[in-house]
Amino acid sequence: MQVNRAWLGLAVLMLPTLLVAMDVTALLLALPQLSADLGASNVQQLWIMDGYALMVAGLVITMGTLGDRIGRRRLLMIGGAAFAALSVVAAFAADPLTLIVARALLGVAGATLAPSTLALITNMFRDERQRGRAIAIWATCQFTGGALGPVLAGVLLQHFWWGSVFLVAVPAMALLLLAGPFLLPEFRSGQAGRLDPASVGLSLVAVLLMVYGLKQLIVESAPVGPVVALVAGAAIGVIFVRRQLRLETPLLDLRLFRNRPFTAVLAGLVFAGVAMAGTGLMVTQYLQGVLGYSPVASALLFAPMGLGVAAGTMTAPALARRMKETTAIAGGLAGSALGSLLLAGVGGPGSLPLVMIGITVLALGTGPLFALGTGLVVGSVPPERAGSAASISETGNYFGGSLGFALLGVLAAVVYRARMGGTSDSLAGALAAGHDLIAAREAFTVSVHVTGVVAAAIFAGLAVLILVMRPAARTAPAGDLVGR
Repeated sequence: MQVNRAWLGLAVLMLPTLLVAMDVTALLLALPQLSADLGASNVQQLWIMDGYALMVAGLVITMGTLGDRIGRRRLLMIGGAAFAALSVVAAFAADPLTLIVARALLGVAGATLAPSTLALITNMFRDERQRGRAIAIWATCQFTGGALGPVLAGVLLQHFWWGSVFLVAVPAMALLLLAGPFLLPEFRSGQAGRLDPASVGLSLVAVLLMVYGLKQLIVESAPVGPVVALVAGAAIGVIFVRRQLRLETPLLDLRLFRNRPFTAVLAGLVFAGVAMAGTGLMVTQYLQGVLGYSPVASALLFAPMGLGVAAGTMTAPALARRMKETTAIAGGLAGSALGSLLLAGVGGPGSLPLVMIGITVLALGTGPLFALGTGLVVGSVPPERAGSAASISETGNYFGGSLGFALLGVLAAVVYRARMGGTSDSLAGALAAGHDLIAAREAFTVSVHVTGVVAAAIFAGLAVLILVMRPAARTAPAGDLVGR
């Protein structure tokens, strides 16, 4: 009976997991319509898109630790109620400023949901095999949400106004609030100390500056501002780290990084995010700008990338029963490298099947990393510190995505400009101007090739890192990796 209650509780936890992921990507298709209705400028459009993800990334560490201290279910309920209310505000926003503020506050609420759901799973499933399966389902929902966000938005926008994209969250959060108190256990650390406001401020400012700087590297022609933001964010991050090492009860327990598998898996989560975000950015543009598909059709054609991750995470527990977890993760990453290399062979109007196979294989191979790796990260700490570990995992994912958009996006832009001889800055600009379209599409295809090769190198390097950094002895159960 208790086991059935745990699985029902997991089903409830999937709702916020799915919605937080969907909210990051759902506005990709709704942005043109809402911008026209509200009269949003280019800068306002950027903040409407980025405000949510920036606040989630900046506050997820704080919220993970806060959940450990005040209660994970309590924080989840507070965040769920706020998310529902703010979704209504965003849906009926009458001007760009209101929507920007609502999106930022939605990010604050979203930051409470992501680490709370993952940390509660570690309390609900103490059996290692069941916990691994539950985390795989959690990871599946997270990446499926990211893939389905644009698709759902496209369907809604065909029948309703742009605000419907936000209102989807309301009934789901209402169900969470009704069922959560009955199906989800409460858990807080018995050693909870005071939340350090200085650490909260330092972590928020450091993460916001660095993520903002990385994102702006793509959209600004002059890199001075983004570089200043990155340097300032890194400097504040150093101050934050030094403060955590001095505190008796730190906001972020940096001792976790003494664990070799923990550190290797976290690096894997970050750099796999880099490769996936970079290839995703290029493939979506390739589908529209080179192959000529509409935004809705491109969203549907791109969905196998998210669904491939989902399939990989669901099959990961079965792999873990047949081999060491680190071997399964490294093998999957090697497969992702092969999928990335397929993108280096695309070209011409008949390249769609190769693109589809490439992104599917790439995504499928990351499944064991996101399922088993996340389980290793969260299971490598005592239950009272699971929220902190979950927040580290989530922060790694956000940083990886931002790095991928910035670094691989900039690399692709450099390759494109070089192939065009400096006559065009972007494929979108060339399409809008209507000249040198054949040369522009060929140049962009070369940038896709370069991105695929770089992504393959990243995945291959991560596979080696995971194998080198695994424990020398036989792999221990996830819950025993620390404190031996």
